[in-house]
Amino acid sequence: MCRLFGMTAAPRRVKATFWLLDAADSLERQSVTNPDGTGLGTFARDGSPRVEKQPLAVFEDRPFAAEAKHRESTTFLAHVRHASTGARTVPNTHPFTQDGRIFAHNGVIENLPRIDEQLGSYRDLVTGDTDSERFFALITKQIDAHNGDVTAGLISAVRWVADQLPIFAINLILTTATELWALRYPAAHELFVLERPAGHHLEHAGSSGTVRVRSADLTDAPTVIVASERMDDDPRWRALAPGELLHVDAGLRIERTVILTRPPTHPLSLSDLDAGAAASQRSH
Repeated sequence: MCRLFGMTAAPRRVKATFWLLDAADSLERQSVTNPDGTGLGTFARDGSPRVEKQPLAVFEDRPFAAEAKHRESTTFLAHVRHASTGARTVPNTHPFTQDGRIFAHNGVIENLPRIDEQLGSYRDLVTGDTDSERFFALITKQIDAHNGDVTAGLISAVRWVADQLPIFAINLILTTATELWALRYPAAHELFVLERPAGHHLEHAGSSGTVRVRSADLTDAPTVIVASERMDDDPRWRALAPGELLHVDAGLRIERTVILTRPPTHPLSLSDLDAGAAASQRSH
């Protein structure tokens, strides 16, 4: 199953080394069972997005580890891929960028020609073969249709997909330089959020209970982290409810709204998927 990771400390610029490389269940460790791609999305000081990605696992991609160790940003979005739609290529590797935003998705959406019809001219934003990048283009189209309101556009696109297309899951994270959105839908995959105040070292212990990794990088910065699974033993991790949209604004204020209260109109089960897609959606 693909893994999602998002973090915001806006408006402060911080590093995410602990979560990407050092935590008990870091992105590097998760890539062992999700070997089809690695990507890291951040923002420069001028707010422009920057994405490094390769169709390799993190442990094979030493440039990713080097970038992850030193990169500073107000928001982060990282993804490790187990391919379901599209070949193992750079254009198909998450995350994706459009109109200054960064996006990654975990799940399966079928009937891609129907999405292409709905996209119209926005189909030109899609450079690869994935359902995920098409989904992002639809979100971008709806944001434009709602005069740049990201929340409204995201809700509109998600509700259309849930109503019109066969889906297994559409868990997602979307970031700008100062804000983060995350959605869990439906209940197929979990998505967790951790609100972490400043003032404590990040650390995790080995089986003996002794501290194995400690990081002071984020000691002075409050952060909000979203991930496909609990990445350490902090008891404050909380699962998003199915259909719940999380929005963290530029001041780290959090809004949670259940935007979908019913199952998809055309739900898919693992048995409905082809062998490759089904393998990509199983938990490891």
